[in-house]
Amino acid sequence: MIGHEVTLEWPGHRRRTVTVPSQETVLEAASRAGVRLPYDCRSGTCITCVGRLLSLEREADSGEDEDGTTDSDEPLDAALAFDYRSPPEALTDQERADGYVLLCIATPRADCRVRVGPMVRAEVGDSPWS
Repeated sequence: MIGHEVTLEWPGHRRRTVTVPSQETVLEAASRAGVRLPYDCRSGTCITCVGRLLSLEREADSGEDEDGTTDSDEPLDAALAFDYRSPPEALTDQERADGYVLLCIATPRADCRVRVGPMVRAEVGDSPWS
């Protein structure tokens, strides 16, 4: 596959799906598609670009919805869906395990849905580096 589909979801049911080619970050692909996402450092040290993994597409097995995605009330570990260009310094191990992802340095490993917007940023709090 030449990339993955990442659906960005804002409060109020606004959605936008972008194709993220391999070796490109979600932020880069969104910008190229005309989707504005907040960012600052572009190196994973601030927290401005944070999103939260909502679901990810998995190969056909148990626990899937009709569309091939797995939704859960339990947080999904962001490592299931994303690799990073550099270590995500602004997130704790627990935040990553709870599904938070830094979109400026994240490259998707699977098709997925990610919640974005100021409420996600408020959930995480301040960067340890600011």
